[in-house]
Amino acid sequence: MESRRDHGYIVPGTGDPNGDIPTAWFSGLDKQSLHHFLDQDLDQLLISVPLTQYTKHLLGKEEFRILSKKNAFITNIARGEIIVQDDLIDALMLFEASGSSNSESGGGLRGAAMDVATPEPLPKDSRLWDAPNCIITPHMSGTHRNYATRALQVLENNLERLVDGQRLLNLVDRKTGYASKAI
Repeated sequence: MESRRDHGYIVPGTGDPNGDIPTAWFSGLDKQSLHHFLDQDLDQLLISVPLTQYTKHLLGKEEFRILSKKNAFITNIARGEIIVQDDLIDALMLFEASGSSNSESGGGLRGAAMDVATPEPLPKDSRLWDAPNCIITPHMSGTHRNYATRALQVLENNLERLVDGQRLLNLVDRKTGYASKAI
């Protein structure tokens, strides 16, 4: 069995360093794997992936149809282009038009919280502004009062690792756009 232990930086007192919390793991870059994951009766989906050739327009009409079975709520703190924005708006409007009913055929998405959009800044005439049950915030989800302190903790940790000849934390594989796996 693959180890789920997190060898990256974890804010002390938080997280799941031993990988004990999830009851199931899902992975894969193909649509079939994505649809299998989305079809797990999710009522909320938090999107927090980097924008790469594999994730651009990752979620569109078909994915929102699957999520509509439970009238899921979507939060996107990643990048606007992960979602086909017009399809999101249509799914939000379907929920409102269906009278908020939950049906196997899909009653649309219950709502969305968008920290990102396409394009940014979002034009005044964008349909997203008028989408029902959609909260739009400025692209600031990473901003936090402890951000500088935590960033300096990672830097300090990496300086110690560098001196000790260990692999640095939070390295990014520039070919994939993802963080490379810590050893």
